[in-house]
Amino acid sequence: MKKRNPQLNKNGELIHLLSTEGLSREILTQILDTAANFVSIGDREVKKVPLLRGKSVFNLFFENSTRTRTTFEIAAKRLSADVFNLDIARSSTAKGESLLDTIANLSAMAADIFVVRHSESGAPYLIAQHVAPHVHVVNAGDGRHAHPTQGLLDMYTIRHYKKDFTNLSVAIVGDVLHSRVARSDIHALTTLGCPDLRVVGPRTLVPSEFADMGVRVCHTLEEGIKDADVVITLRLQNERMSGALLPSSHEYFKSFGVTPERLQWAKPDAIVMHPGPINRGVEIDSNVVDGGQSVVLPQVTFGIAVRMAVMGIVAGNMA
Repeated sequence: MKKRNPQLNKNGELIHLLSTEGLSREILTQILDTAANFVSIGDREVKKVPLLRGKSVFNLFFENSTRTRTTFEIAAKRLSADVFNLDIARSSTAKGESLLDTIANLSAMAADIFVVRHSESGAPYLIAQHVAPHVHVVNAGDGRHAHPTQGLLDMYTIRHYKKDFTNLSVAIVGDVLHSRVARSDIHALTTLGCPDLRVVGPRTLVPSEFADMGVRVCHTLEEGIKDADVVITLRLQNERMSGALLPSSHEYFKSFGVTPERLQWAKPDAIVMHPGPINRGVEIDSNVVDGGQSVVLPQVTFGIAVRMAVMGIVAGNMA
């Protein structure tokens, strides 16, 4: 018997967003189409719609983040929700309370949506299994596993500039081994029909096993980004590395740093993306970050609309 996707209800509707893996092309497209309707809200004088009025959104960031937490907060407030940011350093979990006891207590405070970022892979899944049917969980990044809203805002950005996924070459460059963003991007791009997907980096950070995900593994930058339409650069996640996987960040930049000269290997109209935070001069040159092919800042703007769409859909108001 086929196991039901924990992100969906019995009617196949999205009730939690835990991963891009296992979501259909229809659901991914629904999120992107819904986000498109929200992008212009940032240009209005009153930047609000009433979709989540009366709902309570709890941001539970057990792992540090500025950009993701802030964009979730902005997104929830633009949907007219009441937003609560839990100070994890002073929370009961820091005093030894279990994760599920924390969730149970917050649920008793009439939470409707939990936005969860956690260093342990699978934590949002565990929470989703233990909340009441009317409570929804959105994964804001768990361990090395998934970062679905980042993956979705990357898909929105690619679709915005390239229109169609089915004839694209996309290169993901950098610390793929430790990147939950890379995994979320790979699952989403594959589902949306991208025919040429490459992961690029040194063997220590891009092991050959990634070929099992249906991507081409490249260990030189030239091979990896040659004639690419989209170049997604990733930072070196030193905080997740155990042992020395690289001689130095300087050595990494010499071989895999995306510079204006090396970017010429990609197509002339290629776009350059980065999920942030950016380490200039390590994975990418400042002249590329600030150059005409960079869409790093539009990614952040689109991220607000995508997170609005996700919360609106899981809460059942965007059917």
